[in-house]
Amino acid sequence: MQSFEYANPSTVQEAVALLSAKAGETEVLAGGTDLLAMMKERLLTPKRLVNIKNIKELEGIGKAEGGLRIGALVTIDELARSAEVKASCKAISDAAAFITSPQIRHMGTAGGDLCQRPRCWYFRNGFGLLAMKDGKSLVPDGANQYHAIFGGGPAYFVSASSLGPALIALNAKVKLVSAKGAREVPAANFFVVPANENAREIALRPDEILTEIIVPAATVKSATYEVRQKEALDWPLATASVVLTMRGNAVGSAKVVMGHVAPKPWESAEAARAIAGKAVTNDSAEAAGKAAVAAAKPLSQNTYKVTLARVAVKRALLEAVKRA
Repeated sequence: MQSFEYANPSTVQEAVALLSAKAGETEVLAGGTDLLAMMKERLLTPKRLVNIKNIKELEGIGKAEGGLRIGALVTIDELARSAEVKASCKAISDAAAFITSPQIRHMGTAGGDLCQRPRCWYFRNGFGLLAMKDGKSLVPDGANQYHAIFGGGPAYFVSASSLGPALIALNAKVKLVSAKGAREVPAANFFVVPANENAREIALRPDEILTEIIVPAATVKSATYEVRQKEALDWPLATASVVLTMRGNAVGSAKVVMGHVAPKPWESAEAARAIAGKAVTNDSAEAAGKAAVAAAKPLSQNTYKVTLARVAVKRALLEAVKRA
């Protein structure tokens, strides 16, 4: 690991000042479950590390702005166990609960989950975010069994965030703060498809810190369903988060967002239309799942992901309507 400066601010103002002084050469340390591994592999070589673990204002879950505020330093375990989160936005607690590794649950943070880098092995082995060689991506003709089935390239990695699909489905926002001020960005706009190797897959600028997540209040049913190869430490193969506004026993409106199938969480308007106006039954949920993946374009080795995404949508819908 390359040597670096270490800063330990106690306020957001101190932290963003440190970022601003060396923008582009500084990384933020929260849980560190992804950052430290990347530094050890020299995929990241920051000149300064800003530890935000001691900033108390980044902690806690509570009511705010007519909804729910989740501090960036809230751990995955806190999210999974929180009665407030379970009561008002079950899709988030579901997504957190699917992260079964005790180490990641107790160290990983909500903010870190949104800001973590892709798990694509081309990227992790130094081939760049888009895995380009001689102007062509290595992924379509390479080892692509865990890559995207939506998006069509040139980015074929999948968004690594477990919480992202649920936050988008719930119309959440994230607060980003720099020395110049604060801004709120819809979760749907926080995740982006990079245009080139030097771009990021999130809208966070080098001089900003993600300080909190704000989930608006709404009377909805929600759930997240995840498919992974094993229950221990493993990365998801496909997920789906759904939010349903009910009219009696029928769905008035729906949002369906899939995860780990595209370079960003992938919202399916087709699935939402397929379930709208219907009671959620095994047949209608199956139809919505099929609609969700109708436009999928799998690569040579990941056709199985189409089936997993369809099943994830179906089961998330069925799970959501079980709840009062």
